[in-house]
Amino acid sequence: MRIALDAMGGDHGPAPNVGGAALALAANPDLTLVFVGDQGQLDPLLAAASLPAGRVEVVHAPQFVEMKEKPGEALRRKPGASIFRAWQLLAEGKVDGLVSAGNTGAVVAGGLMSRRFLKGVHRPGIATVMPTAKGRCVIMDVGANVFPKPRHLLQYGVMGSVFAKHILNIERPSLGLMNVGEEEGKGHELVQKTFELFRSSTFTDRFVGNIEGRDIHRGAVDVVVTDGFTGNVVLKLSEGVLEFVVGLVNHEVIGSLQAEREQAQLALKGLLAKYHYSAVGGAPLLGVEGVCIICHGSSKDKAIASALGMAALDVRVKLNEKIVTELEALPNGDE
Repeated sequence: MRIALDAMGGDHGPAPNVGGAALALAANPDLTLVFVGDQGQLDPLLAAASLPAGRVEVVHAPQFVEMKEKPGEALRRKPGASIFRAWQLLAEGKVDGLVSAGNTGAVVAGGLMSRRFLKGVHRPGIATVMPTAKGRCVIMDVGANVFPKPRHLLQYGVMGSVFAKHILNIERPSLGLMNVGEEEGKGHELVQKTFELFRSSTFTDRFVGNIEGRDIHRGAVDVVVTDGFTGNVVLKLSEGVLEFVVGLVNHEVIGSLQAEREQAQLALKGLLAKYHYSAVGGAPLLGVEGVCIICHGSSKDKAIASALGMAALDVRVKLNEKIVTELEALPNGDE
């Protein structure tokens, strides 16, 4: 399989992208990587990394979208930027997927610009994996669609369920709709109409109803459905709370220890390794033809490698084919 890597994307430039690629190539013998970026910067890094011969290609794209640039303006001013060039390769069928740690808005804009959505998909969405007391859950959407329609949220539930089953190995994922209360009839018109769509869909037996924010990390459901605005706030809040609590524990608890401080620090480090975003690598943009994994801007080698591994797994299990099959089973009323 062939995956395009936006080599210029991220806060740290091409170095961690090349480092992560080296790890991913070693772990995935069937993987070929197409680095999309400034060849002048990439060539010395690739030479130093001694990557496997015949499994690495470079597509020259000297421009890139900066993290603070507005996606729409970037599309107009830099149509040949690395992330848009990667999307072009995907649209032309020259790669099976793409991975980027660059400007998230630009990554999504590139996907929307291609208009190559899976059959039946009205609007792609970003799914992310979060830790819970019972394992892991999927939240969708976390930023691609801040003004969704009920039919979009229904499809997010379906796509999130397929991802949870075939990537997270949850045999029969349960679904919940993010709301301000658990009772039926709660919330604004969007969630009320979405609630009814789930109740009348083929997923009704797995739909537990409304859930609240505190239910996510409790593991109340395997798939959380919400709009992109709310999902992004939940994601960033969770990241912030984790950093705050870890810092607090490190200072107030571990800092007060003497003989067992080293063991406690190792335990905390192990906990972080288990729940840090780098363990998953990135969030898939589901609903587009091909595979797209969006990484955190601060991603280092490990996170890039994990994202490339996820992209490879999505291709292997034919995730998109399974999504289309499930969407085709939905009642026509979702239109």
